[in-house]
Amino acid sequence: MNRAKYIVVEGPIGVGKTSLVKILSEELNARTVLEVVEENPFLSNFYTDRQKHAFQTQIFFLLSRFKQQQELTQQDLFNQVTVSDYFFAKDRVFAGLTLDANELSLYERIYSLLQPKVARPDLVIYLQARLDVLLAQIKKRGRDFEKMFDVNYLEQVCAAYTDFFHHYDETPLLVVDSSDIDFVGNARDRANLLEAIYKAGHGRTIYTPTSEARSA
Repeated sequence: MNRAKYIVVEGPIGVGKTSLVKILSEELNARTVLEVVEENPFLSNFYTDRQKHAFQTQIFFLLSRFKQQQELTQQDLFNQVTVSDYFFAKDRVFAGLTLDANELSLYERIYSLLQPKVARPDLVIYLQARLDVLLAQIKKRGRDFEKMFDVNYLEQVCAAYTDFFHHYDETPLLVVDSSDIDFVGNARDRANLLEAIYKAGHGRTIYTPTSEARSA
């Protein structure tokens, strides 16, 4: 098993980040850091009119995430395993999608002041899934502000994540295609995924389980 003390789970909306964090926290007796999405007062308006409300939404997320990260760095990261359902650097993924040039320039100036003060994870787990799987899971969780969810926006988010992690090399990275597994409801899927996480080493590791393997 790897010796990662700070693990981050990332991926597009609806992929199951928080579910995996809760599983890992139980397995590893870990402290959890969960993004507080519902507390963003601009989010529901953002899904109604992204262009109008993008900057307020993104800045709120940036500062909220930074506050959480500061609280995290004030704790002893080496005393207990910590698992988070977001990666601070992902904030720029969404900013690049939603902000216009002037807004993005201001955002980048703020981000550049905050990012050096954020702890770097020992392992990043990037969860992927097909669009139809993501949409089904978003619908299943039934958040009010996601009822008017734009499919085209989700496609853009997925593409942005793919591009970001294609070039990412700052920490060990485990890429998981979760389209054909149910690591929440299926014990074998969960055990196999946990094994892949434990074995993840330096550099980039790809884990692509299939439904056929699950039923074998």
